[in-house]
Amino acid sequence: MAASNRRVAAMVGGIAVGMFALAYASVPLYQLFCQVTGYGGTTQRAEAAPDRAIDRWMTVSFNADVAPDLPWSFRPAERSVRVRVGEPMLVHYVAENTGREPVVGTATFNVQPSKIGAYFSKLECFCFIEQVLKPGEKVEMPVTFFIDPDVVKDRHLDSLGAVTLSYSFFRAKNQEGARTLASASALEARR
Repeated sequence: MAASNRRVAAMVGGIAVGMFALAYASVPLYQLFCQVTGYGGTTQRAEAAPDRAIDRWMTVSFNADVAPDLPWSFRPAERSVRVRVGEPMLVHYVAENTGREPVVGTATFNVQPSKIGAYFSKLECFCFIEQVLKPGEKVEMPVTFFIDPDVVKDRHLDSLGAVTLSYSFFRAKNQEGARTLASASALEARR
């Protein structure tokens, strides 16, 4: 009887450990799934632009949002661009800290319609880096992207002519960079 109880306890413990491990790994696995498939409008990362552009044009519009607890203004420098599929395009977003203290922000992003995510690739993007802005500081943040020419192979996207790239800025959980900047500014002001 005791061996049977130990076996049941080991199975229950194993299931609990397995569930914990699955829960712990679910976020990175979901992110990987979204990056590979473009699910939910997740864009792709690329190291280089395609070696060819095709004779298909799309209009890419830009959207910018800021979380209520982040004292920044944030907007695209241009509302939209017309881009040839396969051709890299450089655009900018503009952020300004309207608060009284340095703050670290971090961005999330997606494209709509979500089905284009598998074909929308970024070469350069501020979303991969936490941004630290001083009070009143204004910066232009570049985004270089292209739409993969393989989009023409997806019959579901034949009629697609417009895409929206959206960024949302949030206050970063780790504000150490802002505290360091504030301390350095305070020391400099005393000199």
